[in-house]
Amino acid sequence: MKIPKRIEPLVQEGLVDEVLRQLMSGKEAMVFVVRCGEEIRCAKVYKEANKRAFRQSVDYTEGRKVKNSRQARAMEKGSKYGRKAQEEAWQSAEVSALYRLAAAGVRVPRPYNFLDGVLLMELVTDSDGNAAPRLNDLTLTPEQAREYHGMLMTQVVRMLCAGIVHGDLSEYNVLVSSEGPVIIDLPQAVDAAGNNHAFSMLERDVNNLTTYFGQFAPELLLTNYGGEIWSHYQSGNLHPEIALTGRFERNEKPADVASVMREVNDALKEETARQRYKLEMGK
Repeated sequence: MKIPKRIEPLVQEGLVDEVLRQLMSGKEAMVFVVRCGEEIRCAKVYKEANKRAFRQSVDYTEGRKVKNSRQARAMEKGSKYGRKAQEEAWQSAEVSALYRLAAAGVRVPRPYNFLDGVLLMELVTDSDGNAAPRLNDLTLTPEQAREYHGMLMTQVVRMLCAGIVHGDLSEYNVLVSSEGPVIIDLPQAVDAAGNNHAFSMLERDVNNLTTYFGQFAPELLLTNYGGEIWSHYQSGNLHPEIALTGRFERNEKPADVASVMREVNDALKEETARQRYKLEMGK
């Protein structure tokens, strides 16, 4: 196959020896199967912003760090340099997330290199060595649905323990390898601690998967893993090996605002008294 122009720099750097075929073209990137020495890997070529179907949103980029204040100001102004910096940040977010998650034991493709908007990473395969199918292309038995759902809830927990929420997780962002589900497509991944939308995104991720698997195992539709996982995270009890039940009830009881305000006022009065005492002692 003729080498795509975007992959030429990787060939020149000796990272890729041959492009074998195009694997897929998605809303944000094109993926090619490539040969790197004796290894068969894949190269994810990110599409330019004006050619992507998936648009960046402040909901996803909130809390992301940039290299310096000049870059941050340029991104806010939307200048040419700012747009370029924003695009680089969008692409490198997936690279950073993959390295971070792989180190945390999350089932994601192993990243190898990132050069000029092309991510070189592991090719996820099935038991025959072929490119693994997407989850949405499979018809599952109830037993398989329950097994894969449980495996993915474990991965969602491990991601959150590593401080990351996928943000766009569904049956379209999961490959099924010979060893089970593998999570892919993470450029929109968000920082759980730095993004105010992290819980709603995690809940949506979990609900997407539960709805899909619920087609094959309807009892899964009665679970609430999203709320349970986030509750453990907020309380500081979440860990990679936690045993989940799928049961969680929200506290719908309205907050006693009057009691809260009384406590606040009492605390203010105590602080005022302490400051007055310090002033008097200092005279």
